[in-house]
Amino acid sequence: MIRIITDSASDLPEEYIKRHKLHVIPTPVVIDDVDYFDGATIRTKEFYAILDDIRRDVKTYHINPAMFTEAFLPYAQAKDTVIYLCFSTGIAGTYNAAHIAKDNVLEEYPDFDLTIIDSKSASIGFGLVVSKLVAMLEQGASKEELIEAADYYIAHIRHVFTVHTLAYLIKGGRLTKVKGTVAETLDMKPILIVDEKGALSVIKTVRGRKKSLRFLVDYAKENGCHLENQQIAICHGEDEEGRDYMLSVIEQEIKPKSVMVGTVGCAIGAHTGRGIVGLCFMDADDGKYGKYFTQPELCC
Repeated sequence: MIRIITDSASDLPEEYIKRHKLHVIPTPVVIDDVDYFDGATIRTKEFYAILDDIRRDVKTYHINPAMFTEAFLPYAQAKDTVIYLCFSTGIAGTYNAAHIAKDNVLEEYPDFDLTIIDSKSASIGFGLVVSKLVAMLEQGASKEELIEAADYYIAHIRHVFTVHTLAYLIKGGRLTKVKGTVAETLDMKPILIVDEKGALSVIKTVRGRKKSLRFLVDYAKENGCHLENQQIAICHGEDEEGRDYMLSVIEQEIKPKSVMVGTVGCAIGAHTGRGIVGLCFMDADDGKYGKYFTQPELCC
């Protein structure tokens, strides 16, 4: 049997995970020297309540080989064929750790068929790629088609994000204290993308929260392909106001086929704080994989 698995950095909605019986490996987070696991032993509401107190010591580390070995073993024992889509190697070391675990499992189960794919994606953009493959698998796609489609969708997924506060970027050393304090005073909001290598990159700074959120929509309108026929996705760091504003603007200006809404989990949220908001979409249609989806194939 072919199985698709992923990790919690995909920030897929809980109801989606349950409906499709998707195995999501939890990413770890350390809070005041105690290990927790995203979506398993800590939920986002509790996590952000802790994170709001910037004095709390919150750190993350990627899923390690031992955790991956534990996750992969049942599939090897069941003789399943597995495709694992992982968090971008441009942000975390998940891909290498998964390969170490694969080698460990193969020593005992040499016929285990496991393909590990670097999504070069993050958060709900990562989740959108996973959802494409899940839909294809449920419609009878072969392993070879799924792997080929993964490369296609990874090449065409777009992410654009902004944050509400710079405090966590300063705390994590991703922004100097001097530059960060000045930018915070001027109410400057960075606009970030996940680039073609799967790394985070700042493309612009915008003054004011609503202007930064509007820029996300403008970016999608400029770079997306037939957004009205897409399922697009937004993510937020337990920020209902930001989520609702984005949904309102998207409905007015894009009118997509559907919107998937995810909450940014521990893997990314620990470094951004409450209020991160992202918009993810495709810059191409489904191409030859359109037969697996209900929307028409369109050419950009």
